[in-house]
Amino acid sequence: MEPQTYKRIVLNSRPVGDFEPDTFRTEVLPFTSLGKPGKQEALVQCTWISLDPAMRGFVRDARSYLPPVQIGETMRAQGVGVVIAVGEDSKLKVGDYVTGSWGMTEYALVQDKILDKLELYPGVQPLDYLNTLGTSGLTAYFGLKKIGEIKPGEKLVISGAAGSVGVIACQLGKAAGAKVYAIAGSPDKCEWLEKELGVEKAFNYKSSTFLEDFKNSVGYLDVYFDNVGGDILDFMLTRLNKNARIALCGAISAYNSAKPKGLQAYLNLISQRAKIQGFIVFDYVKEYPIALSEMGKGLASGKIKRRFHVVEGGIEQAPKALPLLFTGGNTGKLVVKVSEEPTVGPSKL
Repeated sequence: MEPQTYKRIVLNSRPVGDFEPDTFRTEVLPFTSLGKPGKQEALVQCTWISLDPAMRGFVRDARSYLPPVQIGETMRAQGVGVVIAVGEDSKLKVGDYVTGSWGMTEYALVQDKILDKLELYPGVQPLDYLNTLGTSGLTAYFGLKKIGEIKPGEKLVISGAAGSVGVIACQLGKAAGAKVYAIAGSPDKCEWLEKELGVEKAFNYKSSTFLEDFKNSVGYLDVYFDNVGGDILDFMLTRLNKNARIALCGAISAYNSAKPKGLQAYLNLISQRAKIQGFIVFDYVKEYPIALSEMGKGLASGKIKRRFHVVEGGIEQAPKALPLLFTGGNTGKLVVKVSEEPTVGPSKL
């Protein structure tokens, strides 16, 4: 039976710093306002949505790799869901699991071309497509291989190591034969990274002895996979081996700052003939199948471990959970459970 209404989260205002209580608002709309699927379209019920640090950039009215979300628009987000109706000539069928960037909404009418049907096989679950087999895993994969050019025996340092990208980067680094050193924000996270993922050592950046501990244990590094920017990036610029590479993936520490602090130690890039390079995972779309095949095998075999931080309570919880990404409140991939998986039958409209 179709619901009478559905909910979506829209951008209400642009925050200057941290997300504010009025940054988003929940709208309740008639289900019939979605309309019926047209040619090569599908109606999707969202079951999970991904929360990512990039969302802070999406609400900033500034030039970036994607246009900003406009006031009153559904907040951009990657989701996993189930097709509940299809239109004429759709490549999909009712009951298919799909992923797509339809945003923070319980239901979405979406063109086939922006939906990906999920390949589910033993050891792989739909939620993996918001993590290891989604942008988090692909970001870690290409950041290490294309930008970091990681090699066996090298020292790899990963900041934000207990986050969704960091957890996968740690495991891929170990699989590549590197000596992996992790940076996180609590003793519990560090213990988990060492015991469960097997990194050489994990450092709590909030510790008063962090800088000395790092110097004594790591010395100098070959590859730094940076998720946080700020003071830690500046420190790592002083710890570079000759020809070191820095993969600039994110800057969680600076996303909520109107004017991020500049780097001081960048001259080391010259003396050590090192490089620092930003990247966006969408640059490697043509190579996704290779990466997904490799990581899918790792999941199925158990060699790649996953960890989710699940927020229950429906789509209204998404705005409340977003700040966890910037306070270090999550370990693993932060996701919101939007609904139970629907029981659906054939429906072609």
